[in-house]
Amino acid sequence: MESRSVPPGPYRATKLWNEVTTSFRAGMPLRKHRQHFKKYGNCFTAGEAVDWLYDLLRNNSNFGPEVTRQQTIQLLRKFLKNHVIEDIKGRWGSENFDDNSQLFRFPANSPLKTFPRKHPELRKHSMENFSKNKDSVFKLRNLSRRTPKKLGLHLSQENTEKMNCEIINEDQENSVGNKEISQEDVEEVWRYIILIYLQTILGVSSLEEVINPKQVIPQYIMYNMTSTSKHGIVILQDKSDDLPHWVLSAMKCLANWPRSNDMNNPTYAGFERDVFRTIADYFLDLPEPLLTFEYYELFVNILGLLQPHLERVAIDALQLCCLLLPPPNRRKLQLLMRMISQMSQNVDMPQLHDAMGTRSLIKNPGDGLIVSLPTYSYCKQISAQEFDEQKVSTSQAAIGELLENIIKNKSLPLKEKRKKLKQFQKEYPLIYQKRFPTTESEAALFGEKPTIKQPMLTLRKPKFRSLRY
Repeated sequence: MESRSVPPGPYRATKLWNEVTTSFRAGMPLRKHRQHFKKYGNCFTAGEAVDWLYDLLRNNSNFGPEVTRQQTIQLLRKFLKNHVIEDIKGRWGSENFDDNSQLFRFPANSPLKTFPRKHPELRKHSMENFSKNKDSVFKLRNLSRRTPKKLGLHLSQENTEKMNCEIINEDQENSVGNKEISQEDVEEVWRYIILIYLQTILGVSSLEEVINPKQVIPQYIMYNMTSTSKHGIVILQDKSDDLPHWVLSAMKCLANWPRSNDMNNPTYAGFERDVFRTIADYFLDLPEPLLTFEYYELFVNILGLLQPHLERVAIDALQLCCLLLPPPNRRKLQLLMRMISQMSQNVDMPQLHDAMGTRSLIKNPGDGLIVSLPTYSYCKQISAQEFDEQKVSTSQAAIGELLENIIKNKSLPLKEKRKKLKQFQKEYPLIYQKRFPTTESEAALFGEKPTIKQPMLTLRKPKFRSLRY
């Protein structure tokens, strides 16, 4: 990376610090490392950091080849103390950095230092303008449903970069030095961009009836987008908010069925159904849905767009709204949806319900995992002919289910079962014949071979004799 010579003058040390930290974050190679039988992504070892930064400083015109390796280590210790870097567990603030194989990573926040402000009134004027622009998110009239989604995202990113550039360089343009950007300013930018992007996706002129801006919590969004695994799953710092270990084990068991890594699982019939019900009971007993009561109307409004021609719009909006969830809720929802996806595609998964397939079961709000918002159904008027047809089909289905219950009732004595089946055959001969079309099928129920009854009388053909002698 090219180095610019920083001339002597006010704030030269701060400018050098910002230049080195920016170059270090932009150029330091990140890769996967293994430590204590566990893999970590997007990180580097202390030795790799020393090698790379040492080479950078020696080739930088502001430092030169006189820089020693020990001085590089001292600088990296300052980086760790000032949260330019952190160890793989997120710890920083000390100078516990040595030239070894310890793993480090970059934090999500910017390490740049700010310059002193000469004119505080300029900052106040700038933030007032920003607040006015922020409020206009609910009254953008140039957006329509024809706005391409990709273009909308691209424009939003351009607006973000432009906004950040204006905020950072405003004081420079006025020859009064850079102004400080607080954490509150960063959070307001996140809130503003999320609302802009959501409005672009939905193609509406106002979000007043969709979401309240106070419902957008920037800290949740920033955490959900930065603290993730290589698969995009949220990683929680506070493990007490995570799923219990037994729930994770049960979900892993079903997701990998029957190739579960845990070889201690029982193998009795119906084991997978018990595991599924255990998982379902856990999520049903949560104090609130994973999508939370607060965002009920938001997700209902988005789900209302699930029409054939608006399906892509609804999916994009749902993905964006899921970033608003508290990190523990988003992680639980991600893990649950991954398990459901793997179960739905698993051809070896046994049937988890007698009368319902696995895909239908996990989507059914009554018998499956209730993770979505409450659903409502409405009556539809039908004709008299349709009513008669449904009455017959429903009645026949119920009677057929009664017959199956008699057949599958193992506690019913064999003699009593024969008696009930004979009575059923007499009352509903057509349904009985449909279930047992042949004598062999009926005999197979009792494990008997059909017998052919001999006729009671045997008539022989008489012999006629001639009368002639």
